[in-house]
Amino acid sequence: MGSVKTIHQLKITLKNIAPPVWRRVHVPSTITLADLHLVIQAAFGWWDYHLHEFDIGGIRYGIDDGEGWGEPPKDERRARLERLVPVGARFGYVYDFGDNWEHTITVEKVLATDPKVKYPACVTGRRACPPEDCGGPWGYADFLDAIGDPKHERHNEMLEWVGGPFDPEHFDRNDFDSNLKRGPVLD
Repeated sequence: MGSVKTIHQLKITLKNIAPPVWRRVHVPSTITLADLHLVIQAAFGWWDYHLHEFDIGGIRYGIDDGEGWGEPPKDERRARLERLVPVGARFGYVYDFGDNWEHTITVEKVLATDPKVKYPACVTGRRACPPEDCGGPWGYADFLDAIGDPKHERHNEMLEWVGGPFDPEHFDRNDFDSNLKRGPVLD
C-alpha cells in the first residue's frame, strides 16, 4: 500500500455486549470494504467462516451469495472507504447472520501516514472477542456463565470446546498481526 497518503482511524465496537468489546484500527484510506472486512476479522480474532455485510447510509455492501433473498448488496470489492464515509460518520457491519454479531464502526480521524508504520494496524482495544460460533451475544453470555462457574453443568464442556482457559478481559494488540498473517493477504 505504498503510495497511500492518509489513513482512517476507526473504532469498531461489538454491539449487545457489556462491558463493550472494541478495537481501534488504522487502515489506508483507500482500503476496499472487502479488505476492511479482513481487517475486522483479524482485529476480533475471527476466521471469516461466515457471511458478512456493511451498511453505510442504508446501502448494503458485501458479496452476493446467490441465494436470492432480496436485492443483492453492492460489491464491497469496488467500494473504497475514503469515498463512502467522512470523519465522524458511523456505519454498521454484521458478521455471521446466524449469530448476528453487529458492530458499529466510527470514523474517528483521518491522519497522515507514518512511514515507520505498516498498515493496517490495530492500535488498541478492550476485552477478548467472543469465540467464533458461540451463539451470538446471548450465547456468549451463557458461555461466560458456564466457564466462570466450575459447578456449572457445562463448565468442562465449554472449556474443552474453546480449547482451554478463556479470559474475557484479555486483549493483546499483537494478536492482530499474527491473525492478519494467518488470514488472506491484503492487496
